Amino acid sequence: MKFRWDKKYLYWGATAFVVLAAAMLFYFGIFHVDSLKSLFNKVYSILQPLIYGAAIAYILNPLVRFLEEQVFFRLIEKTGRKLTERLKKVVRMICVIFVILLLFLVIYGLIAMMVPELIKSITNIVENFPRYIRTAETWVTDLLKDNPDLEAYSLSLFTTISDKAETWLNQDLLPQVNEIVRNFSTGVYDVLIFLKNFLIGAMISIYMLYGKETFIARGKQFLYALRSTPENANRTIRDLQFVDRTFGGFVVGKIVDSIIIGLLCYIGMSVLKLPYTMLISVIIGITNVIPFFGPYIGAVPSAFLILLINPLQCLYFIIFILVLQQFDGNFLGPKILGDTTGLSSFMVIVAILVGGGLFGVFGMFVGVPVCAVICTIIGDRIQERLKKKKLPEDVTSYRNIDHLDQETHEPVFQNTMGTDDSKPFSKARRKDTDVPENEQKKKETDQEDEDS
Repeated sequence: MKFRWDKKYLYWGATAFVVLAAAMLFYFGIFHVDSLKSLFNKVYSILQPLIYGAAIAYILNPLVRFLEEQVFFRLIEKTGRKLTERLKKVVRMICVIFVILLLFLVIYGLIAMMVPELIKSITNIVENFPRYIRTAETWVTDLLKDNPDLEAYSLSLFTTISDKAETWLNQDLLPQVNEIVRNFSTGVYDVLIFLKNFLIGAMISIYMLYGKETFIARGKQFLYALRSTPENANRTIRDLQFVDRTFGGFVVGKIVDSIIIGLLCYIGMSVLKLPYTMLISVIIGITNVIPFFGPYIGAVPSAFLILLINPLQCLYFIIFILVLQQFDGNFLGPKILGDTTGLSSFMVIVAILVGGGLFGVFGMFVGVPVCAVICTIIGDRIQERLKKKKLPEDVTSYRNIDHLDQETHEPVFQNTMGTDDSKPFSKARRKDTDVPENEQKKKETDQEDEDS
């Protein structure tokens, strides 16, 4: 006997099997979270080179496209040569290799320029830390000399902190040298693993950049084969294109913006002759990648370092950072980024907090574009459903309304003192509320005369 999928018993049997399988998976996920986490970490460690390669290719793709279209293709057109497919492949390979070499050259230049300065600054902090404590203690004493009680409390606090630091150095730090060496070895091993994955990822990115049209075409082919209708596949492709525009504009723009802010911070601190110029400029540039909270995360420890040396210079630094961040937030950032996310300030804060809580600093960086993508896709789906139901699509149509009329779908506004007077009243409201007060009184008077 041949089974048919439209038969009732076969349908309910398949449904029951799917429900049981889903329940078993849910049970396994709830009570075996550690196993799932270890499995995820193992898969992630295996795919790390591929992920690095995709990230490198995605970041470098705009530069490759710029070199192709704006440099090489124009030069070929000026020479009068025909732009054949073979010539396009040669140009693509030249651009990809040039961009990869430029990436390694920039990384080497940054390391060669910053690492010695950073080591010098950190060494200076460690060597002069006792002097900084004495300077801060003298500054507090001079500041509170008119208040003996508060001065005595501050000095005792400094003494307690110094004693605890000395105790920690002698009793805790020295006996744990072996643990520190072991942790350092683990850190070096992690660094080597990262370098290995990064180099393999860079090689993978060459293949991705060279054959990006083929990878995109295969992805679209897979989507059209997977989705039930071409319309659904087109919708998915539009969503992915929006994700690409949002992520590409935000990530590349934020990196460029942070590099410029780091350079401006270095120039400004050099002019003001502030200490730890290179170290603080690197901190400000890196933390500026994080939206909203980034400038404060970098400015607070930097200001504390300068405060230990000279409180007046710390004040100059705080004023300079405030001016620099105002310039970035009101002029430089909007010019580079534009309105790539379209999120409100409230949603930006929520995205940073949730992303940081789940994935740390990386989550704080990507939380904003991810939230923008999710909110936009959900908003588009809501607009489609409202349009299909022939309901008002503009959000302002739902302000201060009581309900929607079932027949006309017109908004019926609340009859309260808090109603927005700028909104037109619906015809569904009571007619006596639309009658002016004087005419209403006149009608009541005429009615009384007729009765009399």
